[in-house]
Amino acid sequence: MKKLILSAAIVLGSFTGFAQANEEAPVQVATTETAAATQEEVFTAVAADAIPAPVTAALEKAYPGATITTAEMNEAKEYKLQIKAGEQEGLLYSDAEGNWIEK
Repeated sequence: MKKLILSAAIVLGSFTGFAQANEEAPVQVATTETAAATQEEVFTAVAADAIPAPVTAALEKAYPGATITTAEMNEAKEYKLQIKAGEQEGLLYSDAEGNWIEK
């Protein structure tokens, strides 16, 4: 009988510890900044000749000999450039002034 009571006390004690651990867990609250960051930006295709000169100059300086295979622009005038340099391909983001953006 003592073993049964001791077992029940141990089981109930472990449930109490588990419930306390869950109560202390942080709760993540979505803010408008978090929600905006999770939304995917909409880029539309642009012709290679529509890319501003500072962007193409920055590309030539950072990646000599690289060519733009596709270019897209969003409402904030940020450019998404698919480039090819030799056998390597990559994706770059730039603003209209030729500053690189990390996405």
